[in-house]
Amino acid sequence: MQTPAALPDLDHPLLDADSIRRALYNRLVYTIGKDPITATDRDWFYAAAAVVRERMIERWMETARSYYVEDRKRVYYLSMEFLMGRTMTNSILNLFCDREFNDALAALAEMGLKRENIREMEPDAALGNGGLGRLAACFLDSMATMGIAGYGYGIRYEYGMFNQGIEDGQQVEHPDNWLRYGNPWEFPRPEVLYQVKFHGRVVEFSDGHGKKIYQWVDTDDVMAMAYDYPIPGYDTGTANNMRLWAAKASRDFDLKYFNEGNYIAAVEDKNDSENLSKVLYPDDTTVMGRELRLKQQYFFVCASLQDMLYRFTKSGTSLDKLPDKVAVQLNDTHPSIAVAELMRILIDLHHFEWSRAWDIVTRTFAYTNHTLMPEALETWPVALFERVLPRHLQIIYEINHHFLRDVMHHYPGDPALWQRMSLIEENKGKRIRMAHLAIVGSHKVNGVAAIHTRLMKETIFADFHRLWPDKIVNMTNGVTPRRWLNQANPALARLITHHIGRGWLKDLDQLRQLTPLAEDAGFRDAFVRVKHDNKKHLAHVIQQRLAIRVNPDSIFDVQIKRIHEYKRQLLNVLHVVTLYNRLRAGGDAPPRTVIFGGKAAPGYRMAKLTIRLINDIADIVNHDPLVRDRLKVVFIPNYDVSNAEIIIPAADLSEQISTAGTEASGTGNMKLALNGALTIGTLDGANVEIRNEVGPENMFIFGLTTEEVASLRASGYNPWLYYEGNHELKQALDMIRDGFFSPEERARYRPVFDNLTANGDHYLLLADYASYIACQEQVGALHCDREAWTRKAILNVAGMGQFSSDRTIGQYAKTIWNVEAQPRAAE
Repeated sequence: MQTPAALPDLDHPLLDADSIRRALYNRLVYTIGKDPITATDRDWFYAAAAVVRERMIERWMETARSYYVEDRKRVYYLSMEFLMGRTMTNSILNLFCDREFNDALAALAEMGLKRENIREMEPDAALGNGGLGRLAACFLDSMATMGIAGYGYGIRYEYGMFNQGIEDGQQVEHPDNWLRYGNPWEFPRPEVLYQVKFHGRVVEFSDGHGKKIYQWVDTDDVMAMAYDYPIPGYDTGTANNMRLWAAKASRDFDLKYFNEGNYIAAVEDKNDSENLSKVLYPDDTTVMGRELRLKQQYFFVCASLQDMLYRFTKSGTSLDKLPDKVAVQLNDTHPSIAVAELMRILIDLHHFEWSRAWDIVTRTFAYTNHTLMPEALETWPVALFERVLPRHLQIIYEINHHFLRDVMHHYPGDPALWQRMSLIEENKGKRIRMAHLAIVGSHKVNGVAAIHTRLMKETIFADFHRLWPDKIVNMTNGVTPRRWLNQANPALARLITHHIGRGWLKDLDQLRQLTPLAEDAGFRDAFVRVKHDNKKHLAHVIQQRLAIRVNPDSIFDVQIKRIHEYKRQLLNVLHVVTLYNRLRAGGDAPPRTVIFGGKAAPGYRMAKLTIRLINDIADIVNHDPLVRDRLKVVFIPNYDVSNAEIIIPAADLSEQISTAGTEASGTGNMKLALNGALTIGTLDGANVEIRNEVGPENMFIFGLTTEEVASLRASGYNPWLYYEGNHELKQALDMIRDGFFSPEERARYRPVFDNLTANGDHYLLLADYASYIACQEQVGALHCDREAWTRKAILNVAGMGQFSSDRTIGQYAKTIWNVEAQPRAAE
């Protein structure tokens, strides 16, 4: 392949304030086509986005060229989600021209231009839902900042998951039409178009040498079109790429149907095809929803692998060298069909022998596991696979055959073990275990926190660890400090930089220099002012959006995460009800505002009922004159990155209260501690490592350990004993059961009560209740000593260096990908 020539001389977009001001004006007039006199805030946003984009493009192109010139090994991160949040502010900060943009906008203030108004015009990119997607976004930021040749691959969802509304206390799902006005950050690539096949049948025949040949024929085809999204690193010349796929019909319009007057049928194929990239995680409670999910996963994997191989083969290098130049990371099981797809490409299209192809596959892929719960490990019915991906089913059976033969050689005479390790589950109808496929097809498998990785080895994947003792490794998650401190909490970032310099933005371990400042009265006062200003801002947002007045001097007690039973929002609810009862009975406690946020999956009835219960409790508590301002309950709808950037800097207390042994890692715990919140939590996920870094005396730990959870369940857990043995717990549960918080429908929350009692309380809320309540009393007592609280908050910030995504990516690069960071200097 010919080495790309150097870029010709270009007009370099300047980053000084005056140049930016002129560029804003020019883009408004000549790109947006609006007169400044009539321009709206949205017009100015698109003009500003064009200016920022221009300043990214050259380094983006230079980066891509440098990877070819230097023949770099590339890392491809495959993820169903990339929860990017807003791009403009993050890009301005990463380009290191924040002050200049502020000055330029200030110079245009006479036109009514305000930066905050412009910022609010940008919607969050609806490309993810929770921690999985936000982790992927942090990783892309770190790879670009560190100079790793990293690419993100995913789906360009037209509507994302959903926009959460609350009506009559209940979650209502609305389409998240984030692309309504276009996306100024993406570059459509209509020339990058790949065919993706579904359904059909497999034809098998022999060539002239007796070798079996397989052809997948009579398929339904969809086209995958690329959209590129630059990812600038912080204060560096590197800007990497995220490539997202949109589904396009292979045939847009059937003129025959149209001429017959059947206008719906004329476009039916087009609509069916393009549904693949409409929404994130379609409801899988229906057969059609499950099929659509499987198709989505294969769609983006198939297109991504074709794209990777096109880029790789341009150099003329043999595919045998693929693992030397390509590392593919599977973010959870969603992209694990890639193992079978690469085998199909190598065997069916390039005619490799099985063992040769398998060696390439297993040295190319690595898999990140994100769950310890067996029920959450993705499986697909064999019948569905046979209908949608018939050739891949054959390949998976063949992989399983070779794998089980190896297992039998290592462990003869143990059919129970063979059955546990098989890629095919036989017990409840034949199903394909996608996690097993990912493990068998990868050279490394990683957990995302130390305790999570240990439990992977001891529980759900113990058999695989016994067979391959070096395959499972730990990569504790991290978050990017550029987004979650520098952008989300600029006042705290400025305070830190004033005292220790700005090196912490690329080396978070430098926050350790804050430790002695916990004893500095002046620093503590400044830290308190920053926190109080952030709380006042959140209080203002709550007042504006929800018409609820909250006291910024109260404890802001925050639980913001996906609504799920194992995350135990209901345990928090039980504390709220207990505290409410104590206050009504004349008890005393520091004022507290309990803030919830998070979405429930549309088909998850108990999670949606939990949201309604929180809102019903809020309605009673917030209007009770006996309680007044001593307790408020708030549910902030549509929790996303932008809302997180408002809530997290204002939080005093971080609720990380999952049942020990259920949360893989969590990253919300890291973001909150990084912004000076104290954690109340179980010894679960990354809480364990946070405790090690910040000190157990600077957290509130309660509840059963993983070993105690296992022992209690093994001995026969009976929630009724806890219910009958604790008056306050019984009172709170009875109020929920008997309709105290739902007087117009008294049986509304009977299912919640039954779940926690008669149905066995699977996540042990009642067992942990007394410990949790006692721990919350410690929270209240410490908050009365503001100096002591502030010291601990500062020490939490100081101890968070270990939880930078830069550290995590550095470990992936060394241990799994075998690549080196090569940062490029910013010009």
